Amino acid sequence: MWTTAKQLATVTRVETTAERTGTTAGNEDLAVLAPAAAAALNLLADAIKRGRADQYAIVEALKAAGVHEAFAGVFDAAAERVLDQAKDPYDFDDRLEADNLGGVASGIRSIFRWL
Repeated sequence: MWTTAKQLATVTRVETTAERTGTTAGNEDLAVLAPAAAAALNLLADAIKRGRADQYAIVEALKAAGVHEAFAGVFDAAAERVLDQAKDPYDFDDRLEADNLGGVASGIRSIFRWL
């Protein structure tokens, strides 16, 4: 019979598929960060689903840690990069992509204001 722990596990490291298979060339070095971040958030979601963690405490901890600002910052940086790499600063497609990315960042910040 399996026994269940009474506490959340302490996660010290998350190994991604890219790290396990050794495929970390070029931009993939940074790409391993996204699955690690997703895995950490999935652990929190799982703890809430299993009733092992207080959802209000986790949401407040995420807000206090500024997770929303960090997440929004990724989209802001991507929007800036699109505009920096644009050959024509008035190109509609590039501006649309940058505006969409900026809109996502703004939406993330707005959502957390309502929590």
